Amino acid sequence: MEQTLSIIKPDAVAKNVIGKIVDRFESNGLRIASMKKIQMSAADAGKFYEVHAQRPFFGELVEFMTSGPVVIIVLEGEDAVAKNRKLMGATNPKEADAGTIRADFAQSIDANAVHGSDSLENAKNEINFFFARREVL
Repeated sequence: MEQTLSIIKPDAVAKNVIGKIVDRFESNGLRIASMKKIQMSAADAGKFYEVHAQRPFFGELVEFMTSGPVVIIVLEGEDAVAKNRKLMGATNPKEADAGTIRADFAQSIDANAVHGSDSLENAKNEINFFFARREVL
């Protein structure tokens, strides 16, 4: 069984669509192994997204991710990384397939509702960033 990380971003949390997004995961064979709602600090967001530190959008990304609470989820299932990425849809919601999370709930390429790990290696690192081992059941 693979595990992957999903973040329901501040825009989707503010829209009160957490349950609708979680239902998408569960209805498509992914199990919630752990979930928590947090307010990210600028230091946390900066460290989590440090791979983008040299990109021009980095400051705006950190500001957005700290603008409100987020829901951090460990998803588990067969092909969890690929399945979650398919459920999310394209980064730009205007390019996302109909019925994907971003097509249905995202506002823009910046406020795009969800984050998902892009590989098994990154999933492991991202899960470890937010969760202690005892929290993932």
